[in-house]
Amino acid sequence: MKHILRTLLIAQGFLIAAFAMFSPIYAIFVEKIGGGILAASSSVAAFSIATGIMVYIISRWENHVKHLNKMVRIAYALSAMGFLGYVFVQNITQFILVQILLGLSVAIRAPALDTLYSRHTDRKKGVSEWGNWESMVYIVSALAALVGGYIAKTFGFNALFFIMFLCSAISFVFSGKK
Repeated sequence: MKHILRTLLIAQGFLIAAFAMFSPIYAIFVEKIGGGILAASSSVAAFSIATGIMVYIISRWENHVKHLNKMVRIAYALSAMGFLGYVFVQNITQFILVQILLGLSVAIRAPALDTLYSRHTDRKKGVSEWGNWESMVYIVSALAALVGGYIAKTFGFNALFFIMFLCSAISFVFSGKK
């Protein structure tokens, strides 16, 4: 496996971990800040709509960007800011704003990262190299879900959010390696 693919896998693995630590207990946090079922579903909808619209717009602009790796790094930095932002959330409106920031980070990162990964896959090993990617996503998500639940239960949501921030910061650092 090429060094660049390994670096992208590691960087993205830490970001996947950050998202997956929170996703199974997402609704519990929404309830903790005063929301219910509709607030939880509205915040997911806000993230998804913002991401979808921004991916459509940003991906067209990224077609003309020379250094997609810089876009990926910017996105990792935005993710870190979003995860840290969770620490300061006190109501549903603030939560939805953080969700939109995270949606922006995904919109910037996903097309650029997919393109970088695709460019560096070996034509003869493309399926297995994408298989490495998919395996990483599911295995990291499973482990992170367990770890995230344990951290939130034992140390609270703020500790979890700081760890998510650190995971995203590690993604940022790794994405700068050549």
